[in-house]
Amino acid sequence: MATYLLVVVGALNWGLMGLFDINLVSSLLGDGTMLEKIVYILVGLSAVIDVMMHMSYCKMCSSKK
Repeated sequence: MATYLLVVVGALNWGLMGLFDINLVSSLLGDGTMLEKIVYILVGLSAVIDVMMHMSYCKMCSSKK
């Protein structure tokens, strides 16, 4: 659940960047801070975990085995 929420945060941040040139993470945590970098690392790791675990919880993918 935590990885899913972090991926959603990352996706929303990218959407805001693309549409309005607003970086929500840096706005909330400060630009170039260590905390901002940690959030980006956690979002990236969460995406990797979600991709790796996808087939175990996706009904469409698991039925193709």
